[in-house]
Amino acid sequence: MSLLLMVHGKAVLENEVAESIYILIENEKIKEMGPIQTLPSHLKDVQQIEIPEGQNVVPGFIDVHIHGAAGADTMDASIEALETMAKALPAEGTTSFLATTITQKHENIENALKNAAHYLKGHNESGKADILGVHLEGPFINAKRAGAQPMEYIINPDIELFKQWQELAEGSIKLVTVAPELENGLNFVSYLNENNVIASVGHSDAIYEEMKKAVQAGAKQVTHLFNGMRGIHHREAGVAGSALLFKELMVELIADGIHVRPEVMKLVINAKGPEGMLMITDSMRAKCLKNGVYDLGGQDVSVADGKALLADGTLAGSILKMNDSVKNILEAADISLSDAVQMASVNPAKQLNVYDRKGSISVGKDADITILSNEYKVEMTFCRGEIAYKKG
Repeated sequence: MSLLLMVHGKAVLENEVAESIYILIENEKIKEMGPIQTLPSHLKDVQQIEIPEGQNVVPGFIDVHIHGAAGADTMDASIEALETMAKALPAEGTTSFLATTITQKHENIENALKNAAHYLKGHNESGKADILGVHLEGPFINAKRAGAQPMEYIINPDIELFKQWQELAEGSIKLVTVAPELENGLNFVSYLNENNVIASVGHSDAIYEEMKKAVQAGAKQVTHLFNGMRGIHHREAGVAGSALLFKELMVELIADGIHVRPEVMKLVINAKGPEGMLMITDSMRAKCLKNGVYDLGGQDVSVADGKALLADGTLAGSILKMNDSVKNILEAADISLSDAVQMASVNPAKQLNVYDRKGSISVGKDADITILSNEYKVEMTFCRGEIAYKKG
């Protein structure tokens, strides 16, 4: 099938924001694009979708940290759960994601990993969000900074156990949250780095010197900056301060205004620049559903007023949508839509080493495209060339 998008609004491309272009999609890919006035005559008969003036055409968002949505969770360890997430996420402009686990007993994590591997082999079709692999969040974290991670299942980093899990996952674990200050932590970070898995410092009580060693060992990311970590103190930079200081570290940010206040989002942008940040949702199964009590890692989470909380008041993930994340960061800081796209699409694609096929609107890449209104509501989403969501 060929599909021709006629764009009269703004299109955020790799090196420019273009007005009035055409994009030809064929066999899941972007086959051709250019200014509308250069549209070849033989394409004028192809099925066309007109994008009205005032709307924004951006590369699909990539969420590297998401537990669940629409009643489903990665830890449900079923094809149906991952399918539910993959079908729900295009409504917020997300076209790719990492299915994210939580600290749990080994059997539950292993079931989730085997299920993800099974899904990736036979169910990752176009027309829904593309699962790019697994983000293993826990159990190799610091109990002092557990947050909503179940304490009783936390263990020290274990290379041999990780090898077994990566085998069960058939190589699909792409990102691991780890506390490098723990016993075996630095060796574990080195092992991940040598095996092309991103080591992300999170749920960590590390001090600056330990963070410095983690970066030297190959840590490349920080999980949900400011949340579940030693904060900045004027006599000890901690994880959060080190995250802002080390250029080697890409930082995840939950831009819901609850996990991180707008003025702190602005501080992070000033310190890291758009090229050093990843927009994430860290959302749980209650996203897209009404207020109520939902499960996260075997714990009851109460969802009301946009917050997801454990019984003791601890934040337990979010119900944030990626398009709202983009809107919130644009309102918090003096940045352009291109900057927001850098954080929500370009950087995650580069970090996951899939920028050759994801993360920007470019000839030869997957046709993962999101259409946003001027209020950053999602009008339409294409996942590998198929309409996966259309408003109304």
